[in-house]
Parts: sequence; C-alpha cells; structure tokens
Amino acid sequence: MLEQAQRVLKDIFGYDSFRGRQGAIIERVASGGDALVLMPTGGGKSLCFQVPALLREGLAVVVSPLIALMDDQVATLEELGVAAAALNSTLSAEQQRDLAARIKRGEVKMLYLAPERLVQPRMLAFLQGLNIALFAIDEAHCVSQWGHDFRPEYLQLGQLAEMFPDVPRIALTATADKRTREEIVTRLHLQNAERFLSSFDRPNIFYRIVPKEQPRKQLLAFLAERRSDAGIVYCLSRKKVEEVAAFLSEQGFPALPYHAGLPNDLRAFHQKRFLNEEGLIMVATVAFGMGIDKPNVRFVAHLDLPKSLEAYYQETGRGGRDGLPADAWMAYGLQDVVMLKQMLQNSEGDERHKRLEQHKLDAMLSLCEETRCRRQALLAYFDEDLPEPCGHCDNCVDGVQTWDATEPARQALSAIFRTGQRYGVGHLVDVLLGKDNEKVRSFGHQHLSVYGVGKALGESEWRSLFRQLVARGLADVDHEGYGGLRLSDTCRPLLKGEVTLELRRDLKPQVTAKSGSKSQASQLVRGEEREQWEALRALRRKLAEEHGVPPYVIFPDSTLLEMLRSQPTSLAEMARVSGVGARKLERYGEAFLEVLGGEAETPKVVADVRHELITLARAGMTPLQIAGQLQCSEKNVYSMLAEAIGKQQLSLEQALDLPEDLMGEVQDAFLDGEGELPSVAEVSELFAGRVPEGVLYCVRAALQSEFEM
Repeated sequence: MLEQAQRVLKDIFGYDSFRGRQGAIIERVASGGDALVLMPTGGGKSLCFQVPALLREGLAVVVSPLIALMDDQVATLEELGVAAAALNSTLSAEQQRDLAARIKRGEVKMLYLAPERLVQPRMLAFLQGLNIALFAIDEAHCVSQWGHDFRPEYLQLGQLAEMFPDVPRIALTATADKRTREEIVTRLHLQNAERFLSSFDRPNIFYRIVPKEQPRKQLLAFLAERRSDAGIVYCLSRKKVEEVAAFLSEQGFPALPYHAGLPNDLRAFHQKRFLNEEGLIMVATVAFGMGIDKPNVRFVAHLDLPKSLEAYYQETGRGGRDGLPADAWMAYGLQDVVMLKQMLQNSEGDERHKRLEQHKLDAMLSLCEETRCRRQALLAYFDEDLPEPCGHCDNCVDGVQTWDATEPARQALSAIFRTGQRYGVGHLVDVLLGKDNEKVRSFGHQHLSVYGVGKALGESEWRSLFRQLVARGLADVDHEGYGGLRLSDTCRPLLKGEVTLELRRDLKPQVTAKSGSKSQASQLVRGEEREQWEALRALRRKLAEEHGVPPYVIFPDSTLLEMLRSQPTSLAEMARVSGVGARKLERYGEAFLEVLGGEAETPKVVADVRHELITLARAGMTPLQIAGQLQCSEKNVYSMLAEAIGKQQLSLEQALDLPEDLMGEVQDAFLDGEGELPSVAEVSELFAGRVPEGVLYCVRAALQSEFEM
C-alpha cells in the first residue's frame, strides 16, 4: 500500500517522500481505518486524505467550512490533473444538477462540501446511492463548543458513522488541546480512530513580542525590510482595521482591509486579490484566516493582543506554510488587557465559560511576559515538551534582562490601594512621579504618602511594571468601570514582604527601520540570485493569470527556490525538483527551463509523442481517437494540442472537430471583453457540459498567437 502511495505522491504531487507521520496516516485511511490527525498548519494535512482518496475506489467527500478553502483546493487538484469539484452556494441550480450527473457517471474523484450542505437529508440520501471512498472532515476543531471557531453543523457529522459504517473517516485539525481532541472523538463518533498527534512546533517561524509604545511607527519599522512580502496584520476592531489599512497604503505599502462588516462581495474581492497578487498586506480582524491556504505569507503581525494562545498559534501559523522562514511579530500593551477583560466581562455566556476564557487570556499574557524561550512556553501550553531553548525567538536571540522590582512593585500596589482602587495607569504613574497637575490636585492625591516616591524610575518603566503586575495577576482590571486597577488577593505576600519579585526589563522599542528585526524572508534569496528569482516569479504570475488560479497553485515559493538552487538544465532534471509532478512538468517545465537558461530540450520520447500527435491531428483524428492511439488521457491530448496551436504547428480546424457555429460562440466568448483575453476559468461556466475544457485552452491558444503576430 505504501509503495502505491509513494508512486501517487511522486507522479501526481511531485514529492519524493512523505513528511513526518503522513505515510502512516495514509496507510491507515487507505486500508479502511478511521484517523484523527493533529498536524500544524503547513504540515501537509491535505495530502493525508488526498492520497488515500486517489488509492481507494469511489468518490472522496471532503467537509470544509469555507468556500475560499474549497475553491483553492479544487483549483490546486485540477492543476494536478485530479477531477475535483466543490458543491456550494456559488453554483446555480443548473450547475448543481450538472455536477450531480457528473458524480453519478463517476467523473468526479473528490467532492468538497460545507458541513451544512452535507447533513441535509437529500444530500445524505444521494451519497448513500454512491460508492464512497472516504470522508475527510477538515478543520475538525469547529466541532468544539468551547472553541472560537465553533460551527453547530459540525455536531451533526457524527451521523456519518451510523449511515456509512464501512467508509473510513479522517478528521483533521491544526489547533486542538487535549480537551478539544476528546470533544472531536466523542462528537464525531471516532472511538476506533487511530490518533496521529504531530508536534505543534513550527520551527520556521521567528516569534517576537514587543511592548506597545508607538504602534504605528513600530509596525512601519517591522515592515521596512518586507516591502515585497505578503503578510497579515491583525487588529481587534473593524474601525482600527480600516484606519491601519489606509495608513499603510499612504506609507506606500499595498494594504487591504478585511472584516465582517464589509459587504460580502468586497470581502471576497479583497480575499481573491490577496491570494492572487504578490506582496499584498491584508489588515484584518479574526474574521480573516481560516481557509487561507496561501503558502508564502512571510509575516503575521498583531497590533492587538489575541484572546488566547490557541488564537495566537492559529493566526501566526498562517505564516510560512511553505516551510520557508516567516515572522510572527506582536506589539502589546496594558490597554489591550483592559479592553479584552472588559469585552470578556460583557460577553454572553455563563460564569464557567467566562472563567475558562479568563484562564486562556492569562496564558496569553504569560507568553507576552515570558523570560524563557517563547517557543518552549508556547509548546508547553499544548502539552508538548521542547527540551532545549529554540534559538529562534526574540528571547533566545536578544537575551532577556530581569531586575529586582520588589520595592517599586510594592509602591505601585500601594498607589493603587491609597487612591481607592479605581484609577487607570496614567493617573497612578503621575502620582508616583509626583506630577503637579489638575487631576492629581482635584482628588487631593498630592497629600498621599505615595506621592512622588517613584522618581527613581521613568514613566515608561512604571507603565511596564504596571503591565507586568496585571499580567502576573497581582493587580486586576476593574471590569465595570473605565479600566481602573485594583488589588488582587495574590498580592498580599508581596505587600507583607514575604516574597520578592523579578520582572523583565523592556528593551528600547523599535520605532525606526534601522533598529527593526532583520526580515526572515528577505534572507531567502541572495543578491546575485535576485534577478533570476524575480524572473521565475514573473513567469509564474503570467501562467497563473492564463489559467485563472493563484500563483502558488502553479508552483509554491519552495519549489521555485529549489529550481533556483538546483538549476536544472533538462526536463529530466526538472522532474527531480520537489513539487514538480508529471502534469506540471508537461505543462510548465519548458517555460521554467528557458527562464533558468537551461537548454530546455524536450526528451526524445516526449518530442516523438508530440510529433505523432500533430501528424494524427492533421490526418483528421479527433482528440478522443488520438488519446486512444497514444494511450494517454484526453486531457493531456488537449494540453499538447493547445501548445502546438500556440506554436502555430497546427490550425484550430485541424485540431478540433467542432460545428462552425459552436466554434464561433467559443471564440466570441473570449473576444467579448476589452483588452487582454480572459482566462479559461472565466469563460468555462458558459460552456460547462457543452464542450470539454481542453477545447477552450485550444481556442484561447489560437487567439493568443493571432494577437502576438
């Protein structure tokens, strides 16, 4: 079984070997067993169900919560020559009927569905009449009622166990602590599933958390060396998303806003642009993220504190899915804590739920104030032990300075108590520094014993101290009022002199480009490689536009980088590059070889096949007859015909046997618009079920060659 799986991996996907536990998972599911897969983002979860789907007979059904994610995976599979489709609300009734007919005829291998669509009685009855290869339940943590991605429809997916008892099921997620894992098993009835728990570690991500001083300037300093990189900037409120996106655009960084308050079509347009264009920044609330499969996101920045470590891990995990270096950067301050605590207090839900959310927020704060390796602390939260510091986070690289804050902390706590436990940090710092202003005088706080006792520290040092007191639970935020501070029970031993307190000393904030951290991504390509790298990216962009898919669907950055480093000079050498499968080698191999300056010679066997194809077409054979003669798929024949037409080795009439009026209609569809020819994807809906998609590629190739004459 594993031997067959490896052949599929190489021939279809272009990879030489499985990573981590992929091989064991694929063997389990392909042989009919259930599996629960916990694998970090970018770890290769999709292959865990796509390979078994290709090994087993019948239709593979994939449950996915977002249309964007479905469309992305379908486009990727189609590029690889796999018959995949998504059934969702974007299809008309006629298109849905057509897809159902194709499924019944066995023309679709993988079907992507939203959970609410799958659990409809009509849909389940339809599937019961088919041979189902497997069910894959992606983003399975959506079943957890305690999680921030809860989807009630996921709770109904447990019925698949009873309705399809002999069909293997695989549930996959990148974010699930012990509690959520148990919930997935219980609610999806996966009691007999083998559990595959991979490491949570994402070693290619560099973590940095800085105190928030001048957040916009700090963000610009961080972005200064990342001008051509794609990234995401997360903010807590919709208003802030709009403001930051506008600010970045003014500063010359191409940025788009994304939040739930935008019209659906505008949100979808912004998401499409982010996926299709290079170097765009998406400024977003947490509404943006799940289902974003863009592998070359080089940074994720947070201008506000996430609500939990699960959210932080999931959001930062959207960077570097291709395994290449990425940055996770965050600026956080006490105001974030005040805002989140107030939001939590005002939220719906019982006290038990609020306590759980409070614990999650406390864990997030602990990571921010951590003096050890950040990666060790993050993994420990997910019950994973990293024996040695990672050497790849700010605490490891910069080192952490601590200081004995026992006496200043007592002064700060005393100031909170003596002012009546209802004032914010700004006022408390003014009292400690002995400021003579109207607010201090109006409350008579210049007469307090703590007035002016803190002149040994500066204002930013006091702010840092108060922030850390809250993070450590020694002081708390007044939820009902305006964010004033009050004492916690846990501060008593410190006030009584029974314990001492060590705090981290904040480094000077980075507000200039010069002091910004070195971009991880900017180190991908060396100076002398830059020109060829950009040429490879430009070719990828051109091909992506022609095929109507995001650039990374043609080849991810990791594959381009391997081409750049290995410098293949023939198609045989190109076939050895990771990520170049047979289909992509045939489609794009020569074009990329030309850019690399190789000989770009077609191996004799392929040249012979193409020569024979042209001869057979000129002799009047149809594409279907040629496929039978050459013993290859009809899709491959159309691909080679389109190439021959583009090179003017064949005329359209020689290649295709279409009625004249239908040929005219197809040509008109491409010529209707202004300027450049539309992609095949843009016109394919007009001819769904009427002509094979390969015909459209041939017609487009003919028109393209006319334009270029």
